[in-house]
Amino acid sequence: MDRAGEILQTRTMFGMELGLERIEAILEVLDNPQRSFAAIHVVGTNGKSSTTRFAVAALAAQGAKAGAYLSPHISGWNERVLIAEPRRLPAPLAAEAFAEAIEAAEAAAQQVDEARGGACTQFEVLTAGALLALRTAGVEVAVIEAGLGGRLDATNVLNAPVVVLTGVALEHTEHLGNTRELIAAEKLAVLRPGAVLIAGGMDDEIRPTIEALAAEHRVARAMLVAPGMLDDELPDLVAAGSFQRGNAMLALGAAAALVGEGFKVRPAMEAIAKVVVPGRLEIVGRYPLVIRDAAHNPDGARALAGELARATRGAKPVVGVIALLADKDADGFVAALARSLDVVIATATDSERALPAKDLMAACAAHGLEVEVVPDPEAALTRARFRTGSAGAVVIAGSLTLLAALDT
Repeated sequence: MDRAGEILQTRTMFGMELGLERIEAILEVLDNPQRSFAAIHVVGTNGKSSTTRFAVAALAAQGAKAGAYLSPHISGWNERVLIAEPRRLPAPLAAEAFAEAIEAAEAAAQQVDEARGGACTQFEVLTAGALLALRTAGVEVAVIEAGLGGRLDATNVLNAPVVVLTGVALEHTEHLGNTRELIAAEKLAVLRPGAVLIAGGMDDEIRPTIEALAAEHRVARAMLVAPGMLDDELPDLVAAGSFQRGNAMLALGAAAALVGEGFKVRPAMEAIAKVVVPGRLEIVGRYPLVIRDAAHNPDGARALAGELARATRGAKPVVGVIALLADKDADGFVAALARSLDVVIATATDSERALPAKDLMAACAAHGLEVEVVPDPEAALTRARFRTGSAGAVVIAGSLTLLAALDT
């Protein structure tokens, strides 16, 4: 584990009390780095990381030095901070620079712990460190992805002039509420009066709620994009799945709103087309074809299912290596993928939140899938390769912890 990871692992993942008091106190000690750049705040259920990557590329294409904060990472903590020099594609911040920022944030958090008699969380230290790293790198504009929800998320310290909502589905209901309307309210609590809202996934059910929330927060302008509405706007722009066209349009709209007059669409589109999103229909092996995707909930699984026939190019059989976290909707996830897979190798990561492989097996069997249980992820991938032969395809999905465990 790298130096930043060692520091962050000493912090608990979640706090006993939700709220912004601790992160605000840490940032005050660090002289409020979040005030040093203009920001786009990205909230939503799925597509946040892709939209964030596309938006920072679009901003850099305008000649700005741009940065991004992503959540979570696949292999290294420094992957969460991207830096894009003017007219260059974004790349992860150097590990040493990231570690220095985390060390400073940890020192500030220790001061806050002592003053307030409570422990700052891992995500608070991580967020403060990321914002500090962006200031130290000298970025002019930044795109910040929310972690959980919005209202009480540690990223809700930005006063961002532009907010992107990628869509709303049921997730983290114990924290955010058990309806899409309640979850939308939590996510859009990051809006400030006069901000611009760019919202995607606007089906007829959720649109009235989003419109009402935009009015309640007194936004200056709201652009609400319905599914499929812009499918013809960016033909073949993003190679890694047609669903990315929607994310690309949200990113373009957000970048244009932040830059204002003089925004150049064509350079932004060309930059977005070159962005590789790790863990999104990403080909990581050949013979057999091995694809990894970060889908981890039913909506993500449906998007993956819609692309698999194209991505696997008719390869048979298609064997899924799947692991889920226990707080995810296993039945809904499997149901969304069931018709796209011939076999599932059910596995589990070493995360304390991991769903046992036998529980996942039961969900697969309930949907008529042939399933094997191989508890170790690497052994599960080996078994999947054997089951496909050279002519089939392996699909790794279900959790970023699984993608990290099989990162090569």
